[in-house]
Amino acid sequence: MSDGGRRVAVVGAALSDVGRVDHSSPYALLAQASRRALADSGLAPADVDGFGSTGLGTMPPVEVAEYLGLAPRWVDSTTVGGSSWEVMAAHAVDAIAAGHADVIILAYGSTARADLRAGLRSANLDWGSRGPLQWEAPYGHTLISKYAMAARRHMHEYGTTLEQMAEIAVSARYNAGPNPEAYYRDPITVDEVLSGPMIADPFTKLQCCIRSDGGAAIVLAAADRVPDTAQTPVWVLGSGEHTSHMSMSQWPDFTTGPAAVSGRLAFERAGLTPADVDVAELYDAFTYMLLITLEDLGFCAKGDGGPFAASGALRLDGELPTNTDGGGLSACHPGQRGLFLLVEATRQLRGECGDRQVPDARIACVSGTGGWFCSSGTMLLGV
Repeated sequence: MSDGGRRVAVVGAALSDVGRVDHSSPYALLAQASRRALADSGLAPADVDGFGSTGLGTMPPVEVAEYLGLAPRWVDSTTVGGSSWEVMAAHAVDAIAAGHADVIILAYGSTARADLRAGLRSANLDWGSRGPLQWEAPYGHTLISKYAMAARRHMHEYGTTLEQMAEIAVSARYNAGPNPEAYYRDPITVDEVLSGPMIADPFTKLQCCIRSDGGAAIVLAAADRVPDTAQTPVWVLGSGEHTSHMSMSQWPDFTTGPAAVSGRLAFERAGLTPADVDVAELYDAFTYMLLITLEDLGFCAKGDGGPFAASGALRLDGELPTNTDGGGLSACHPGQRGLFLLVEATRQLRGECGDRQVPDARIACVSGTGGWFCSSGTMLLGV
């Protein structure tokens, strides 16, 4: 919430059909999620005067808004990788607080899995070889290899073990078990994670996010519009954003990510501490991403992410239930996952998650990571 402005709440949240969605399009999934989120809020399309989206088309908020039949007076298409949605949500909150809009929809859709199966896209991300990346591209330094190198540094510095990182994947699958929308639900073991195909040392297949299809949307509204809505409002309590580096050579410390700054800002602005958090929804494209995000946000000391995860703390019945839907490692990861984090946090705080519901959840921490720890957006939500 911006100082001196109107309070802002998430008043609607929904997913489209997710997982294996053949014979659809990203636009159709985005529209389906948007319709469901708006219906969830109890508001009408005529109430919406702001829209944000990224990842589709040449001018995402313009052509996607047109597809949805909207003509917003506030738009955003922030693109900073996986953290785009937390950063964009913070910008939307600031806009509403300042009176530039009253009701804003953020929406995303992707058919990443279906496109791969149809041969419409490559399995490898092509980040180009101009600008800073030209100095790394000749060496074949892929996105996953950047994470793998950083993970090895953490193991060297702090004694983090393969088994500890594997438990992060096991905990994600444990949480996915009671989620009917999760892509994979069958339990896995640490041994199964470690014996899987090696993708980029030390990451085996089960330590990497899945590829799925799906869309997500949330509706943000000013406090004076909350009486018009149908659900328990989930208030935005504080947020922070930060960028770190693009070139690996410009990253000062492979064991500290940008969430160390975005998290500190979010907690300070919310007037909260990590001890106040009941549930965490954190981007987990790879197990190591989640491990140092836990440390950076202050849920455990620097270097203790491995033992913290190994203790079972991330499970639904653990000390810090994290990625309660199964995360990007087991539930869904359709290109970008940041908006799905906000949907799951909203559902948890409204007590709607059935068998995976965290009892008495009142405060949620949501944090997205973009690129290879290039950017971070952190948001505290509460009821």
